[in-house]
Amino acid sequence: MAAVWSVLSQLLHVALALAAAPLLTGVVRWLKARMMGRRGPHPLQPLRDILKLLRKRPVLAENASAVSLAAPYLAAGAAVAAIALVPSFARGMALAPLSDLILIAGLLALGRVAMALAGMDVGSPFGGLGASREMSFAALAEPALVMAVLTLAILAGTTNLDAIGGSFRDGGLGLRVSLGLALVALLAVAIAENARIPVDNPSTHLELTMVHEAMILESSGRHLALWEYAAQLRLLLWLGLLATVFLPLGQAPAGSAPHLWIVGLGAWAVKIGGLALGLAAFESAIAKMRVFRVPEFLGAALLLGLLGAVLLFVSTGLA
Repeated sequence: MAAVWSVLSQLLHVALALAAAPLLTGVVRWLKARMMGRRGPHPLQPLRDILKLLRKRPVLAENASAVSLAAPYLAAGAAVAAIALVPSFARGMALAPLSDLILIAGLLALGRVAMALAGMDVGSPFGGLGASREMSFAALAEPALVMAVLTLAILAGTTNLDAIGGSFRDGGLGLRVSLGLALVALLAVAIAENARIPVDNPSTHLELTMVHEAMILESSGRHLALWEYAAQLRLLLWLGLLATVFLPLGQAPAGSAPHLWIVGLGAWAVKIGGLALGLAAFESAIAKMRVFRVPEFLGAALLLGLLGAVLLFVSTGLA
């Protein structure tokens, strides 16, 4: 029976993530608008936009290759696969043994490469500009993520996200300086990965500053819908990952019956809502930095992640 519950919880988790991703983006936009004194769009507007775009046929440039056709589906598929590995309301789901942080990072990198290739495929200057910026930022963001993962792996003894969340929930790891450094590094990487302020502005089309939007300027119709949906899934994935590692309370135990999932669903909604509120408040209170300062921002995240891993490694070795 436990195997049945794990499969059902996995299916419910995937369905919940697919439905909640557009809503999360809409809530963040609505909260930012309210904090700035504006009425703001309806929280369901991103979902309406995606449904509208899915009904439209994409228009491709004359020199577009198969890369422009396959890249949106590859990016969206990688985002769906990655978010399926990040637990939400329950532990011990069917894909929990595959919920490895290195695998999740690889799936995110796959989506990033697909977007960069799509941006360069047509040969437009904006696409190439955005792709070069994206990959240069990734050269610092990915090592920072690996350093944070190393810190968590040293503490929990594994890179499995489900097991790491369980270790944090049991309270065996305690409060450590290395965890605080890893948290700051992960927050910086999450901001860069999701093209949020201050690294990028997801609502701008100013040529001199845009990164993510520059790579999908040539997309339209259902291809644009897939790009937008993949971005929404990545935002939910990162908030869910932070909640699983640093706010693991409220998750239903592995193999638990469905009546315990209700508590887990409520706790997951509260945590994601709180993180969304924090993101909206942060973006409302800070301005976008210059593009040439982004490497300094990510370099600081890499340094903090490395410092946390080294401090933990040295302290563990001395113990």
